[in-house]
Amino acid sequence: MAVEIKEIVIRAIISDASQTDEGNPPLDTRKEQCDVVQECVHQVLKILKKKNHR
Repeated sequence: MAVEIKEIVIRAIISDASQTDEGNPPLDTRKEQCDVVQECVHQVLKILKKKNHR
């Protein structure tokens, strides 16, 4: 019996030891986190696009 996944939810928590007391990371760390998330989204979309072309 085949199993087909219709939806996938991915959650990630990115933390760094250099966070301030308020819990907000410095601006450069937020930029790095944004870059990581953007690259992940790009890779997922690339995989989905490749899957749909089959």
